[in-house]
Amino acid sequence: MSEIVGIDLGTTNSLIAVFRDGRPQLISNVHGDTLTPSVVGVLPSGEVIVGSPAKELRVTEPHRCAATFKRLMGQNQSLKLGGKSFIAPELSAMVLRSLKCDAETFLGETVSEAVITVPAYFNDHQRKATRLAGELAGLKVRRIVNEPTAAALAYGFHDRQARKKLLVIDLGGGTFDVTLMDVFEGALEIISTAGENFLGGEDFTDRLASAVLSSRNLQFEVMEQRNPLMVSRLREECEAAKRILSTHETAAIRIPDPRGILDSDSADFVISRSAFTEIVRPLLDRLRGPIDKALHDGRCARHEVDEVILAGGATRMPAIADLVRDDFGRIPCCSLNPDEVVALGAAVQAALIVDDVAVEDVVMTDVCPHTLGVAIVKEFGGHLEEGYFSPVIHRNTTIPVSREERYATVHPHQTSILLQVYQGEARRVKDNLLLGQLTVDGIPPGPPGQPIEVRFTYDLNGILEVEAYVPGGGRKFQAILNHQSSGLSNDEIREAVKRMQAIKFYPRDDLRNQRLVLFCERLVGEVGVDDRDRLEAALDLFEQAMSSGDRDRFSEARRLLIHLLLDLGIANPEPDVEEES
Repeated sequence: MSEIVGIDLGTTNSLIAVFRDGRPQLISNVHGDTLTPSVVGVLPSGEVIVGSPAKELRVTEPHRCAATFKRLMGQNQSLKLGGKSFIAPELSAMVLRSLKCDAETFLGETVSEAVITVPAYFNDHQRKATRLAGELAGLKVRRIVNEPTAAALAYGFHDRQARKKLLVIDLGGGTFDVTLMDVFEGALEIISTAGENFLGGEDFTDRLASAVLSSRNLQFEVMEQRNPLMVSRLREECEAAKRILSTHETAAIRIPDPRGILDSDSADFVISRSAFTEIVRPLLDRLRGPIDKALHDGRCARHEVDEVILAGGATRMPAIADLVRDDFGRIPCCSLNPDEVVALGAAVQAALIVDDVAVEDVVMTDVCPHTLGVAIVKEFGGHLEEGYFSPVIHRNTTIPVSREERYATVHPHQTSILLQVYQGEARRVKDNLLLGQLTVDGIPPGPPGQPIEVRFTYDLNGILEVEAYVPGGGRKFQAILNHQSSGLSNDEIREAVKRMQAIKFYPRDDLRNQRLVLFCERLVGEVGVDDRDRLEAALDLFEQAMSSGDRDRFSEARRLLIHLLLDLGIANPEPDVEEES
């Protein structure tokens, strides 16, 4: 059986690793480097080149090259290179194919399976596009893993006895993610995640290039269209200066002429580290939004974070370490190379999949990065307005998970509904992502308000099972939405759905609980006024707990209700209802 490789498919650079001899190892490319630039070029002959050669070609013939196409994953947008059109998954597949060849040379065998990392905040379509890229490269994608989770896996593998709360700040070439997690005795529990898909090191480079052009009364966007050779060469100079400023206080940027030529007469733009920090200040301020969101969702104060881990090459900028120091009062951790840590973690995940003995004590949980829900109708002033979003599974819920919500018809004698499933955080569904739909019919005719139960079950592979049924009707309607999991076979999907049954917990289906509710509802009209308020409150709590899918919450609510009945002098309200202590 061939080994499963771990791949960090990055915006600027990509890496590949394998788990061997009890540890993750990076694999070098044909040039002897572990970093392969995520750049694709097409030569005049029609030959496609990838990596360092394409990066060099991008400087002299930018119209023949594509970079930062990771940002276009999940979008129906194509790029033209040398007269040919490519979509982002095709370009990503070329990078993956190059990495696959490097791994096969290193391992001496065919590589057919991989774990690929993505930004934690990638949506369903972007994850599906990543799987498609893997398939086009000849790889079966065994798991899509969030980049900060992979980084934490690498740290957790090397420090398994740690017990601490970690915040992973992952700033790559094109994306930014923040993930809060607990690490204890080899277990890695993701608490919350947040991010921005259009914020990365490339933006810092562009901001510096724009400042250089502004010093000469030129606009970046205009020059990019009018003199692309000049801008591509200037970006290369700014990228080099940005790296120099990580270790030096000043750097000189040579300014190319309109033809993109640099010579001994080229003007210099000298920039200090402090001046660069001020130039990119708006970008630094944008980093704080996802950090605040992850901490808020995780109900964690800054002083409760034990360690801040940096991942992604862009975190080498001193301004990022300064931001962490100012916000958290501590120096961030960089004991593992931030360029490499995600790929190393992907290899650890690959080892987990095959149950390697070296990771048998490592356990990981993850969260749903985006809210999942359905489209609903709301009533305003007697008028019905469509297009609102009702969450079923909220973002940052630990997965696998199963949740249930009750909805109702809105028209007289309505016998069917079209259940539309969305992903996102917006109040209106037009601003969220449509995942699929399910028609529910056979609803008994009657006045508006006929109930429909909707259940979502979501697993680590990105499979969402949607079920809907009319209470008491017997018939259930089901849809399997596996957009991110297109690489799984039908048998694998069926097996995953079978496993998902184990996490479902719906006590409302239990006849014993249904009889208990009916008994208490009858009792409400028979007890005194004070006791009625107590009983109604306990019954409301019990019904809410039945819909929550949380076993502990349900058990506690049922225990409180039974004890209240005993307190009211009702020792055995139903033959099937037993006292619980």
